[in-house]
Amino acid sequence: MIYKNFSKRQLIAMTWWNRPGMEDYDGILCDGAVRSGKTVSLCVGFFLWSMSRFDGGDFALCGRTIGALQRNIVSHLPQWLGGLFRFRFCKSENKLTVIGGGRQNVYYLFGGADESAASLIQGMTLAGVLLDEAAILNRSFLEQACARCSVSGAKLWMSCNPEGPEHWFYKEWVCKAREKNVLRLCFTMEDNPALEERVKERYRRLYSGIFYRRFILGQWCRAEGLVYAFDRQTHVIKEWSKPGLYYISIDYGTMNPFSAGLWCVSGSKAVRVAEFYYSGRETGRMMTDREYADAVDRLAGGRDIQRVVVDPSAASFIAELRNRGYRVRKAKNAVLPGIRLVARFLQEGRLFIGENCSQCIREFGLYRWQEGVDMPVKEDDHAMDDVRYFCATVMARAD
Repeated sequence: MIYKNFSKRQLIAMTWWNRPGMEDYDGILCDGAVRSGKTVSLCVGFFLWSMSRFDGGDFALCGRTIGALQRNIVSHLPQWLGGLFRFRFCKSENKLTVIGGGRQNVYYLFGGADESAASLIQGMTLAGVLLDEAAILNRSFLEQACARCSVSGAKLWMSCNPEGPEHWFYKEWVCKAREKNVLRLCFTMEDNPALEERVKERYRRLYSGIFYRRFILGQWCRAEGLVYAFDRQTHVIKEWSKPGLYYISIDYGTMNPFSAGLWCVSGSKAVRVAEFYYSGRETGRMMTDREYADAVDRLAGGRDIQRVVVDPSAASFIAELRNRGYRVRKAKNAVLPGIRLVARFLQEGRLFIGENCSQCIREFGLYRWQEGVDMPVKEDDHAMDDVRYFCATVMARAD
């Protein structure tokens, strides 16, 4: 019943543990494109294997957060395997009990985002572990989780999207899969027959640059060149007269440049209609929080500003803005997720820059990746930071 409408690669991910010539592997690693069916096939295989080989066993389901595991895996299990097993989830204990075929096993949920999570799983004795989004888990946590699998017949199950070729997970697990006796399967969207062609095309349009190569082509590629595919003819506009809601995004600096952008959001599109940019290092004079807030007042120009999005580290400046009656929201400032959002909104034709925002346009043409590292160069990045704050904190909420 569950084997209908799956690709050959998905079926291998589900049944490798019971196939001649494959059953002696100690684990499986599925990497590759987004929406390629890695998660569903790996999870189905993990529960089929664990419920057929163990009774009364303890297992671990690991992801970046427990909430993500609940959304991406636990909530779908009745749909994926409801005809075979019964599932009882105890949220207070982050524990899933699975019953079927006269057997019962327990699966503990762990969020592996930071190093402190390693202590939570330390000391357990496990018959198997599933590591979802393995490449973005904390390394100490992942290694501790793998070390807990000491029961005879225990196996590792891992899935991830590609990162850079210098990433520790790529070097230690992807490149050494054969050495570690782990079966590696690389997925593309073509390995997911449930995905319609129009949906595949939509995902191809979502990404550009390194994110296209990683998330669509499934390549572990190096970040290089300019961060954004920014085109003046496409993304710079002369005039914007449509009504909308106004926001201001700010990257706070004292000696480093202070960059603020005034945004008009109309429907699903946003335009940076004006900016204020000041470099204390270039002028030789630092401005005070009060002076910067005066500049924000001028930028707002009497408009009803929905929110001012500010670098969360600028505590004294945030206090000054709030004293003036502004509704301030601390920016979501995770760099790579924010860059992906900016790149996506540019690609989708939802983000535009007014031609009078000269500093922002200048930085788009200079903002580039550090050589061999998944981080941009820390130069010409202040307007880029406030654009990223706006996209991650305002645009993403309405997405």
